Amino acid sequence: MASAAEQLAANLNFRAFGKATELKKRIWFTLAALVVYRLGTYIPLPGIDPVALANAFEQAQSGLIGLFNVFAGGAVGRMAIFALGIMPYISASIIIQLLTTVVPRLEQLKKEGEQGRKTINQYTRYGTVVLATVQAYGISVGLESAGGIVTDPGWFFRFTAVVTLVGGTMFLMWLGEQITSRGVGNGISLIIFAGIIAELPAALAGMLELGRQGALSTPIIMAVLIMAVVVIGFIVFVERAQRRLLIQYPRRQVGNRMFQGDSSHLPLKLNTAGVIPPIFASSLLLIPATLTSFGAADATGIMGTVQTLFGHGQPLYMITYAALIAFFAFFYTAIVFNPADTADNLKKHGGYIPGIRPGERTAQYIDFVLTRITVVGAIYLVIICLLPEFLISATAVPFYFGGTSLLIVVSVTMDTVAQVQGHLLAHQYEGLVKKAKLKGKRR
Repeated sequence: MASAAEQLAANLNFRAFGKATELKKRIWFTLAALVVYRLGTYIPLPGIDPVALANAFEQAQSGLIGLFNVFAGGAVGRMAIFALGIMPYISASIIIQLLTTVVPRLEQLKKEGEQGRKTINQYTRYGTVVLATVQAYGISVGLESAGGIVTDPGWFFRFTAVVTLVGGTMFLMWLGEQITSRGVGNGISLIIFAGIIAELPAALAGMLELGRQGALSTPIIMAVLIMAVVVIGFIVFVERAQRRLLIQYPRRQVGNRMFQGDSSHLPLKLNTAGVIPPIFASSLLLIPATLTSFGAADATGIMGTVQTLFGHGQPLYMITYAALIAFFAFFYTAIVFNPADTADNLKKHGGYIPGIRPGERTAQYIDFVLTRITVVGAIYLVIICLLPEFLISATAVPFYFGGTSLLIVVSVTMDTVAQVQGHLLAHQYEGLVKKAKLKGKRR
């Protein structure tokens, strides 16, 4: 009986999708934008020797640069025009959001609604240009110091490299905004998602090739694959978990009729911050790795030491990563959910939590519950992101699709599917409204 109902629902969704022309246009636009992004990851910087670059990258990818290459869709290994990826934009967003809490001017802009949001976005773009310029210049200098990679070193190469890399980042930022407004899903998250998915087949093939050569045993390969399946199932379970607060509405009288009080729930997600904390933490950790990856030829130097300390499985890397994830879990939750505003809205509409006085006491209670579930959500994010890192480091598997990558892939997939279902429901609702208007006219 349940399978028949599910089959009927699937048929209805398929028919609704066939009639939803607007949704199909959005999906095609999203796919076309992601294809453009993937093509850009294969266009190399001018003045680069690809053979020497491949040899240098083979030696440098043991640390964070391998994870950076995954997030950039392989553009770092090819030193393409999109080598910086979208990470400078994410880093600029972090800085602006942190400044919003301490700079009165930015805090006032945040409260001004749509116009203030546009101004803050403009500041974020300016910050992106500054960060991308610094990182691009560091990469250009590092490429020259590596020796043999740049065919004609000098200021002209540095200038062209900086302009190309910064232009690539700004184009990706614009492309992400276009996907968000004219496509399906969050554009920035989908760009990172596309880069990770594109590198997955090559990573799997490389791991299987190591198994064929005897470098990795079959039990280790099976353990890694089983771990990935378990982590995916755990992510889906936790991302759907909610803490529901009972909201009661009093009885009300309209004319001579008395309406019974309604009740509903205020859903609080266990992981309110979503995939943002790992992305923010990764983007901050990748900044020093970007500047030191190719210039660390001397293992005894400062740059070589930084790369060693921030390599996969190193204690400093693990501790810093976990601390940043926990910090951004609380920070981003405080940004996206305001208990005081929620309590005021409930009070305006006559809603209250049973046993809690409306107003400030309700805000304190919601904040108390939200803090507790955010602690659980932060622990969940740290476990998901670091447990595979420990296992991969212990087994010496050169496989950079750890918990962070799986979390991004699963979360973005779930959010995108939810948006598609929302468009389908909206289309069905519009169809019902049109039918009701036609019947009204005929009558």
